[in-house]
Amino acid sequence: MKKKLSLVVVLIVLFGIVGMSSAASLPFKIGLVTGTVSQGEEEYRAGVEMAERYPGSVIHVTYPDNFMNEQETVIGQIVQFAMDPQVKAIIVVQSVPGTVAAFNTVREFRDDILLIMGSPHEAPDIVAEAADLVLEMDQPQRGVTMAQLAKEMGATKILHYSFPRHMSMELLAERYDSMKAEADRIGLEVIQVTTPDPMGDSGLTGTQQFILEDIPRQVSQHGKDIAFFGTNCGMMEPAISASLDAGIIFVEQCCPSPYHGYPGALGIEVPSDKAGDIDYLIAQISDKISAKGGTGRFATWKAPVNMVYIESAVEMVIRHFDTGFDFGDVKAVEAAIYEFTDVELSLSDSGFGGNFYLVVSPSVIF
Repeated sequence: MKKKLSLVVVLIVLFGIVGMSSAASLPFKIGLVTGTVSQGEEEYRAGVEMAERYPGSVIHVTYPDNFMNEQETVIGQIVQFAMDPQVKAIIVVQSVPGTVAAFNTVREFRDDILLIMGSPHEAPDIVAEAADLVLEMDQPQRGVTMAQLAKEMGATKILHYSFPRHMSMELLAERYDSMKAEADRIGLEVIQVTTPDPMGDSGLTGTQQFILEDIPRQVSQHGKDIAFFGTNCGMMEPAISASLDAGIIFVEQCCPSPYHGYPGALGIEVPSDKAGDIDYLIAQISDKISAKGGTGRFATWKAPVNMVYIESAVEMVIRHFDTGFDFGDVKAVEAAIYEFTDVELSLSDSGFGGNFYLVVSPSVIF
């Protein structure tokens, strides 16, 4: 419970200091859909914070944990927002399967509504057609940079933990391919490890238990100069703990951020006067890792991207209806993200059409 409360305080202060408004009502509504605490605590807490910033105007709901088997529920939640004529925008982060179908349904009877996706799970071409704005990490480029980072941190092999459902996603498959190609080029071996799917019979706890048990097995076979990378948010906290205990390398999270997995895995509680201070949190993470001999073998992005997607999307929607903000101007979107969140990200056109932008951020090595 203390960990949960600490993260709540961090997010409130992080968004409260930088955010453009506080407890303000809007002349329209925004529907906001995120995962639950178990699937993505940062996104959930960011959604709660935006609803509190704009009470009665930003309406926050969560999709089911088992969203793969409950896509009709996901679709229904999104379409239900559009039934309200006061709702002028719908934002979904992460945009799980069913989001595209829901957006296409909304388009059939609401051509006046803005539809925004962050971290989409579906095929990029259909995502680009369905949404007015899409924000996603540059996954193919991440494959290259993670291989390079793993080598820089001392790895001779990369362990890539995933499952068939994730590897069927186009951008994640491209990320793996680019990681493998770059690893081959610079002399690293990539080893695929298939985990239980968190949406499967054993659930998230089964996936987490597999991670905790498998990392020591991999060390006994390959030694400690191996780098962990996993494709699922629920893997991150146990993977950080197990990697630190085993002495291996943790290259970055699936959704890299200092807030993702590190505080819980390392037992970090942020005092209220340091809440929202990313540099403070990075220093705390570094100290905890150093104390267990892991210095130079753990990394992340400085930017908490999914949190940034949520806050910046809400604020850009408001600006769009106030002043006609143009989502088609990639440099304007990049500048607005920095203005609204104080986080510097580099955006580029994805090439998939529409306003589909790929995001990158520098890495931090602890």
